Parts: sequence; C-alpha cells; structure tokens
Amino acid sequence: MNYIYILVGGFFGAILRYIIGTSIHPLSNGFPIQTFLINIVGCFFLGFFLPMAKVHLKPEHTLLIGTGFTGAFTTFSTFALENEALIDEKKFLVSFAYILFSLVIGISLAYVGFKTAEKFNKVKGETSS
Repeated sequence: MNYIYILVGGFFGAILRYIIGTSIHPLSNGFPIQTFLINIVGCFFLGFFLPMAKVHLKPEHTLLIGTGFTGAFTTFSTFALENEALIDEKKFLVSFAYILFSLVIGISLAYVGFKTAEKFNKVKGETSS
C-alpha cells in the first residue's frame, strides 16, 4: 500500500512542477530560474513538513507528501543537467552562481522551514495542554 501513497503523491508533485516550470519565463542569461525556484521552495517545504508530519500525521501521509509529492516536485537530475549545459555553453559564472545559490539558499530555507515547524509545534503543544 505504501507504493500507492508514493505514486499518488509523485503524480501531483510532477504535475505541479511541470505547471510551475512552464509558467515561469527563463532568464536571458541562461540561469535556470524555473528549476532553481522549484527546488528552493521544495527545500523549505520539506524542512517544514517533516517535523510537522512527525507530530501531526500518520507515516503513510509522510510517504504521500514527503516522499511522493516533494520527491517528484523537486529535481536534482535536472539541476545537474542544466549545469552541464551551462558549462558546455561556457557560461561558467552562471553555472557557479546556480550551484552556489542552490546550495546556500536551499539549505538555508530547509533550516528555516525546520525551525519554523519546531516553533509551530511548540506553540500548538502549549495551547493544547
């Protein structure tokens, strides 16, 4: 049954990624803004979602949203291929910026999401007592 949760979540995550990716106009310098925005939003979301899920959701819902939806929504392989293309086009500075911004902002937003969820869980715990 776990595979069904992952399948359904993955379906919706992939569809949303496609919709967002095709609705954002690319930047003229070649910076892959679509994938960058999708991935950093996914970093914040997963950082926020997992601590919340641990407290408020069943494990199968974590599979549906955390593994299925977020796993299909974000994409490391596209990030890697876009960097390879930028390097082939000799856009080294754009590739370096893409890698640096993705790592620094992605990890930072995952941290912010996690800390936000921690605070939310503490407030919810205090009000329900």
